[in-house]
Amino acid sequence: MKSKRIICTVTNDLNYDQRMIRICNTLTDAGYDVTLVGFKRKKSKPLEDRKFKQVRLPIMVEQGKLMYAHYWFNLFFFLLFRKADILCAIDLDTILPVYYVSKLRGLKRVHDAHEIFTDLKEVISRPAVYKMWGWIARNIIPKFPIGYTIGECYADDFKARYGVDYGVVRNATILKPVSIPEKKKRFILYQGAVNVGRCFEQLIPAMKQVDAKLIVCGEGNFTEQARELARQHGLEDKVIFEGYVPPAKLGEYTINAYVGITLFEDTSLSNRLSLANRFFDYMHHGVPQLCMDYPEYVRVNNEYEIATLISNSHPDTIAAALNKLLNDDTYYAHLQQNCLKAKEKYCWQEQAKTLLKTYENL
Repeated sequence: MKSKRIICTVTNDLNYDQRMIRICNTLTDAGYDVTLVGFKRKKSKPLEDRKFKQVRLPIMVEQGKLMYAHYWFNLFFFLLFRKADILCAIDLDTILPVYYVSKLRGLKRVHDAHEIFTDLKEVISRPAVYKMWGWIARNIIPKFPIGYTIGECYADDFKARYGVDYGVVRNATILKPVSIPEKKKRFILYQGAVNVGRCFEQLIPAMKQVDAKLIVCGEGNFTEQARELARQHGLEDKVIFEGYVPPAKLGEYTINAYVGITLFEDTSLSNRLSLANRFFDYMHHGVPQLCMDYPEYVRVNNEYEIATLISNSHPDTIAAALNKLLNDDTYYAHLQQNCLKAKEKYCWQEQAKTLLKTYENL
């Protein structure tokens, strides 16, 4: 029997999207013919070899409305003439071309919702942009009855707003044996997109009160502002920006980190209901972390205490919590042992069951 062909569409760098790498690998292992499509930036590094196909489409502009217009145009015609059985739109920013091509060609379509896109801070802070994405969400998401998202809170929100009943496929890490090294140098790690709303305005000044380095692995729309904050506070030698780090190398940083950071400002519903990839990555490497006390993190932490939860992101609050993690060895060991228990349940092998069932039901 011929393999069903799935095309997944994103608007990011294919080399660093660990969630999509896991998803595409899992679907490929299950017998699907998978292609992941993104766009090529001027600074994009060569694609790493994967077991699934990868395509980068060229774009003329790398941000703003023109970026979306050009990418959607290119993506529409790519999907229109590429052999496929199923099209999967990852988030709202690729959903329009996926919808129209699936209608024209009579293809199955799936929505993979990583976030509540209409409630991102960078969207709700700009009225015209918010109006545009709101229109797309209201008119297009109900036409994607099949889909999945990253947490129960997101699934409840999508059902309430758009009447769609999405499954939950958490961004959990693949379960592997882990050997925790001795950590003589205690450093704090932030991994992921360096974006607006990730509390860098509070975290960086908090580091003046903390006797450890902060290593930031990632890039995003707040990178330059974060670097400037480090300069303003005289922390260039204490806050280290490593930029994009390939997944294999990122694993080395994570296993050697002493504390992980998962902070989001309470400026949008998307942030408050989030369940970040890094939350599970720290867990699977036995790294206790600092988190906001938002519903999804509270849900897991009530079952397995793996993190210090804080109710506000004031620099003094962050500094006090980090110092407890760095200096209270008994408390730290308790969290670390719980990480090793929690990862047995919250792992990709369990989440993949829902993912595969979604595509089998198509």
